[in-house]
Amino acid sequence: MKIESKKEFYINGEWIAPVNQNDFEVINPSNEEVCAIISLGSQADTDAAVKAARDSFLSWWHTPKEKKLNLLNNLLKIYIKRSDEMAAAISVEMGAPIDWATNEQSKSGEEHIETFIKKFEEFNFENYYDENVGNYISREPIGVCGLITPWNWPINQIALKVLPAFAAGCTMILKPSEIAPLSGMLFAEMIHESGFPKGVFNLINGDGPGVGTQLSIHPGIDMISFTGSTRAGKLITKNAADSIKRVSLELGGKGANIVFADADEKSVKRGVRRVFNNSGQSCNAPTRLLVEKSIYEKAINEAVEVANNTSVDISEKNGKHIGPVVSKIQYDKIQNLIKKGIEEGANLIAGGLDRPSSLTKGYFVKPTVFSDVNNKMTIAREEIFGPVVSIIPFESEEEAISISNDTSYGLTNYIQTKDMDKAQRVARQLRSGMVEINGVGFAEGSPFGGYKQSGNGREGGTWGIEDFLEVKSISGWK
Repeated sequence: MKIESKKEFYINGEWIAPVNQNDFEVINPSNEEVCAIISLGSQADTDAAVKAARDSFLSWWHTPKEKKLNLLNNLLKIYIKRSDEMAAAISVEMGAPIDWATNEQSKSGEEHIETFIKKFEEFNFENYYDENVGNYISREPIGVCGLITPWNWPINQIALKVLPAFAAGCTMILKPSEIAPLSGMLFAEMIHESGFPKGVFNLINGDGPGVGTQLSIHPGIDMISFTGSTRAGKLITKNAADSIKRVSLELGGKGANIVFADADEKSVKRGVRRVFNNSGQSCNAPTRLLVEKSIYEKAINEAVEVANNTSVDISEKNGKHIGPVVSKIQYDKIQNLIKKGIEEGANLIAGGLDRPSSLTKGYFVKPTVFSDVNNKMTIAREEIFGPVVSIIPFESEEEAISISNDTSYGLTNYIQTKDMDKAQRVARQLRSGMVEINGVGFAEGSPFGGYKQSGNGREGGTWGIEDFLEVKSISGWK
């Protein structure tokens, strides 16, 4: 297999060599082999990118909206033309099966670009608050932004940050995950091809302790937008405190999927499949399956059936199988948590430890289901970030709400019932940024984000643009 050399950074409109050579091997998780070599940036690289972004800020801020829209539409056309390349990059770097990488991962980038163009066209940056007294409101870009994105939905999260920052009039430095950097670098190529001015968008590769920390503490950065673990989010917040940066965080989750006895017959299977998708590597996955006791045994059998019928294979193959998890670190973490579940007395009813017997290498995890879980167990408290479902029984609506909210997270919860009065009543009481009822997906541009240790701020649509804006109140405008 050919190993790509991707050691340059995109700074001030050019691909340039790093100041210091610090090579990092990108591993294909399907075969544990090196697929690319990148460089990890230094302080000098970060400083150069920040300078480029600061130098271009005023001109980009005052670039007419029509010209920005033309550039964004150019980007959309180029993205569509190169979407298969994006899918291939994501499949290699983070192990998404090629069909999933094409239809879900790469497609999400295209959809976000389309949505932000539409919302940007409609967005009103200036308006009167009270015309009678001449009180005027101006929404203005916050400035230079550091964008730090994860490996699990790489282009999805990149698009959710870069596009609204462009629309708001901000300039930026993107640090994609060093584990899955190829999609971000390809996106930088597309931005360059689209004709964006020099310095508006910059990309540096690096790890969290390196470039991630440098961006967080840099006096030339006005805002950090981060998606990743809650642990890293806490560190970024502390690092940003001295300069009072705005910090927008999209962090972990431990979603509850409340299945009432009157739920539709597909609800359990739908929820379990939702966890296994993307090999369990989604922060909004409904990993705690709360089931009303009268249908508990039936739900257990259905969950086992889904797990046993979920195939696991390499990312290059077409099909509806799930691929590996992204790295050995993640694989080992998931194995340790499965072991912890067994030790703490949860009932392992599908999957379990080690990779599937048909696969001798790669970071593959068996689709795993535990029953008889209580909400104090480690597997119910910690985000596993793998294809692992924990089934918890409940007796009453009040108990289901209490269990759902008994977590440090608050990203997405799920409700399954045919009683819409009950669904709406429960949804209002769940402490999370999103609640999905009966498998109905969210509208394009809906706000994405969480309560509590799932983060702050909202991504997507109008809310995503607003995250990158300051609000100025001006009197005497008449």
